[in-house]
This record gives sequence, C-alpha cells and structure tokens, in this order.
Amino acid sequence: MKKILTVLLAAGMLLGAASGASAIDFKAKGQWLMGFGVGDKNLMSHYRNRAGEKIKKNTSDTFNATQRIRLQLEAVASESLSGTVQFQIGNQPWGKADKGAALGADGANQIGVRQAYIDWMVPQTDLKVRMGLHEVILPNKAGGTAVMDAPVAGVVASYQFNENLGLTALWMRPFNDNYSQETKNSDGTSRVWGSDPDNYLDNMDLFGLMVPVTLDGFEITPWAMYGMKGKNTDKFNAYKNGFADGNPYYTLAPYAGLNGYPGNLGGTGKAYGSMFWAGLPFAITAWDPLNIEVDINYGYVESMGRYTAWKGGYNDVPMASKRSSTERQGWLAKALVEYKMDWGVPGIFGWYGSGDDGNPKNGSERMPSIAPYGNFTSFLGDGGPYSWGGAGGNDMGALSYAGTWGIGLQIRDMSFVEDLKHTFRVAYWGGTNSTSAVKYMATSYAWDDGRGNYDGPYLTTNDGLLEFNLVNEYKMYENFNVYLDLGYVANFMDNDTWKKAGQRNTSFEKQDMWKAQLVFGYSF
Repeated sequence: MKKILTVLLAAGMLLGAASGASAIDFKAKGQWLMGFGVGDKNLMSHYRNRAGEKIKKNTSDTFNATQRIRLQLEAVASESLSGTVQFQIGNQPWGKADKGAALGADGANQIGVRQAYIDWMVPQTDLKVRMGLHEVILPNKAGGTAVMDAPVAGVVASYQFNENLGLTALWMRPFNDNYSQETKNSDGTSRVWGSDPDNYLDNMDLFGLMVPVTLDGFEITPWAMYGMKGKNTDKFNAYKNGFADGNPYYTLAPYAGLNGYPGNLGGTGKAYGSMFWAGLPFAITAWDPLNIEVDINYGYVESMGRYTAWKGGYNDVPMASKRSSTERQGWLAKALVEYKMDWGVPGIFGWYGSGDDGNPKNGSERMPSIAPYGNFTSFLGDGGPYSWGGAGGNDMGALSYAGTWGIGLQIRDMSFVEDLKHTFRVAYWGGTNSTSAVKYMATSYAWDDGRGNYDGPYLTTNDGLLEFNLVNEYKMYENFNVYLDLGYVANFMDNDTWKKAGQRNTSFEKQDMWKAQLVFGYSF
C-alpha cells in the first residue's frame, strides 16, 4: 500500500510540474555563421625595432576559416515577465585545437554565456525593467555608437509616457573584482605589483539617462552617462603587466604608444575617478525619400595618476621630459545624408573627432569610450550585415573614430537581380592628432599599437587611409544568406612624420590592406 501511495504521489508531483511548465511559452532563436576569408589586415610589412632588428609584421595566415554559433532561449510567462539566455560557441578557427576545432573537435570551454537576463514590469504600471547580462547599445545614429555596444551586467528601466516621449535609466557594472597584486614579468614569471588587497577599489560603475523623443518625421534621443572607476579597475588585465592604475583599455586613457606610458605611471591618492559622456543623436525622415542622421558626442575621463612622457634621447636617457596627465576628454560628430531610389540608396557620410594637441602635460584630447562600434565601413569598421572579427580572420571589427576625420560616398542596397543586393563605399580617413605628439611616441610604428583594441591607427594631420568596400548579399532561402565582402585600404601613413618618434632609431615599411571574405549565415 505504501508503495502504491508513493507512486501516486510521485505521479501527482510530475503532473503538477508539467501543468506549471505548460504555462511557460518557450521561444528559440539562433544564428550559425561560417566564414572563409583571404587577405592581409596589416598596415606594415616590416619594422625595425630599437635593437636594430628587422621584424616581419604580416605573419598571419592569408587564408582562414572560422565559425560562430549563437543560441538564444526565451521563457515567456506573460507579457509582464520573461527570462532570456543566450549561448555562444566560438569564434572557432578551423583546425585550432584550443578552440575545439582541431581533429576530433572536442576542445573544452568553447560554450559561453553571452546574455542572461529577465524582463519584468512593475505591477499596475508601464514601467519595464531588464536586469542581468544583456547587450547595451547607447543611443546613436550615423555610423554606429561612438561610446558603447557590448553585453554588460546591469539594470535598465524604461517608461513610455506616450507615443512621443519616453525615459530610460540604466546602471551597468563592466568591471569588478578583477584586480590582483600578482602580475607577470616580461619573461612570464610572477611578481607582486601593488600593495592593495586583491579586488580592492577595482569596480567601474556607469549610470545613464536617455530621453527618446519621436515626432512625425523626426527622432532625437538626448542622453548622458556618469561613471566612476576605482584606481585598480581592470589593472591586471588592461596592459597585461599591471601598468594601468585606473586606466583600462586603449579607449579610456592616453595613447599607449607614448614613451613612458603606461610603464612608469605613478600612483594616485584618489580612490575613484569620474567619467562622463553625453550624446545628441537625431534623424530627420520628414522629407522622405531623403534621410538625414546626425550624432554628436562628448566624453571625459578624470586623471588617475601621472606619468613622465619623454622625447628623443640616447640609450633610453630622455633628451627632454614632461610630467603628463592621464586625463582624456574630447568630442566627435558624425553625419549621414542619403536618398532612397528604386534601384538603391546613394548617400554621403562623414565624421570629425577632436585630436591630441601634442602636449601630454594637459592629457589627451581624443574622445574616450567604453566599447565603440563604428560601422560606416566594413573593413576598418563593422558595417556589414554579417561583419564580425572572426569572419575569415580579416575583419577589424569594433572601432573608435577618436582622433580622426573622414568623408565617404556610398550606394547601399543596389539590386538588379531578385534576392541579390550590393553596397559600395569609398571613404578617406584623415587624422586630427598633432604631428607634435609623435616625438613623445616610443617608436616610429607606435601608430599601429591601438588597432584591434577598440581603436584604429593613430593618425596625425599628415597621415591618411583610403578605404574601399564592396558588400554583396544573396538571400538563398528565407533564413539563409550568403555574404561576400571585398575590401581594400590604401596606406598613406607619413614616414617623414613618424621617423621623429622616440630616439629616431626605428622605422617601418608600410603596405596596403586587402580582404575577400565569404560568410554563410543561417538565422531562425
């Protein structure tokens, strides 16, 4: 009898669980990308270092094959409550063992959680809340965000007052508990860097407010974001040797190619440093088929310690030096004007960002950012429908426009055959950084240090790049697209300007970049 009662009780529990689960609606999304690419994404063929050695720069494979998979599951309880998790497998270069793509395909640690959050509404109100790991794209128009586009941990609350006016507030924590006293010497051995306890004063917190306004034929979203970062924020990871006292990433601090920075960065008595950004993106569609987009941004990061920038000299003895600031502040404006036609959408785009004045004593005048994603173009930028850094290994991906100006022409979405469209772009990149900044750089090829670190090449007013893109997209099936991206960048970096860097004992041999990548994308 007890066995029968036990079986009945277990069956009741299972039926109850099944009944509860039936109230949840599960929705699945996914994307498979397979990329094959040939090309060379190096702007130098060789360089001569301070020891007089000539070193080959473009040592990467010319051909690469890579894949990436994202799977997203959403559990919807009601219009007021749902939970979402997104997994990513890859990027996996084919044949690479530690990425699980070599023979046997059994590598570990290739599945990661990219997003994991819940959406809910405050009862009896229209206030929506999202909390957890989720992608945050700060308001932008014309060429992508100049400040942030990345998954991050945080809380976002939004309220729509009416069809024309809304309000969004957010809190994000990009970094916390990453600081360790232990770091690495150049030979790989461990050493103790700082005296602060592990995980002490190493958090970064960002607080934002956005006001989206939508009118007939006009959209504008004023926004502002304040941030605070501890003096040890990402100190261990930022420059790999623990140099950065409160200055993570290339996009938040003075340029890393400066002589003496960040290697001899001094400490700071400040526990936290302030950061601030503001933006004014707007679009005018009232004159359809004419479309106008403009985005204006400003950013500021407080100085957290000083360093000695030196120039010239001999045998690492400076000819002159300046006690320099780690403050960084600047602005950036971007614009796009395009006209829709039956056969395509021709347009003109451009941008201008403030640049360094050549005096490191007053800090950097390039606009800071967190994780920018410029997408005017698809080689230096991220302007393709399936453009991603792993696509054949040739895309530059995320990019800041700080310290540059540019102008470009494009014809997008040209279509002469059903289900096949093309986008052609040509853009000239110039620099707004003073040529006087070069004498404080460590080497003549320091201009390439930031590339691939959410930043582009460091361009002075004497430097330039000319980029060509031809993006082709074929819709083979409803959920299956084939994408061919051809790109070329002509290199006009000025040797005469950069040979004045450091001790004037280094050099570089420039070359053009090129790529051809084919991506197959299945999305559902």
